[in-house]
Amino acid sequence: MALLQANERQDFKHSSIRKLREEGKIPAVIYGENYESKAIFIHGADFLKTIKEAGRNGIITLSLNNDQHSVMLHDIQKDPLKSDIVHADFQVVNMKSEVEVDVNIQLIGDAIGVKDGGVLQQPLHQVSVRALPANIPTSIDIDVSNLEVGQTISIGDIQTVDKFDINHDMSEVVASILPPKQEDEINSGEEQETGQPDNVEGRETVDE
Repeated sequence: MALLQANERQDFKHSSIRKLREEGKIPAVIYGENYESKAIFIHGADFLKTIKEAGRNGIITLSLNNDQHSVMLHDIQKDPLKSDIVHADFQVVNMKSEVEVDVNIQLIGDAIGVKDGGVLQQPLHQVSVRALPANIPTSIDIDVSNLEVGQTISIGDIQTVDKFDINHDMSEVVASILPPKQEDEINSGEEQETGQPDNVEGRETVDE
């Protein structure tokens, strides 16, 4: 389990929070059931390293005030311009109680249908799952290699190995291969009717 060091915050002034960020630190909070919320800060470089190791939904051991807590990263806030992380929320978890989290769906492999000219569509990129903290997948990987034109993969096709439940309708489509786009034929001009017109300009008709 990944270990992350945290320190408690005592000063909540905007100037103090700004200084933390300038020093490469991230203001955060830790909270949970039967746990008194605390304002903390963590080192940005350590945080990124830990998330890379544990995964977005992984269990982290947060060390604070000589105590260690099993936590999950519940939320992060980013600067809309710089994309820097400016705040993080950690939730203390009970390893014996199920939790609900969002997990990303990753499509892997080169679909047969795409090689045949079809178009791969992925209407669902994330799903809500319920599981014990230790059984939460980092991501749900779906192999689309054998997916042909006109075929689909739905929630019901995902193998959970009885480790987690997906909180979606089993018929909801995750991926599909659309047929190649048919281009309409464009006529270069209008067709002329066959036969000779009754009156042809410039010609007189004589009754015999």
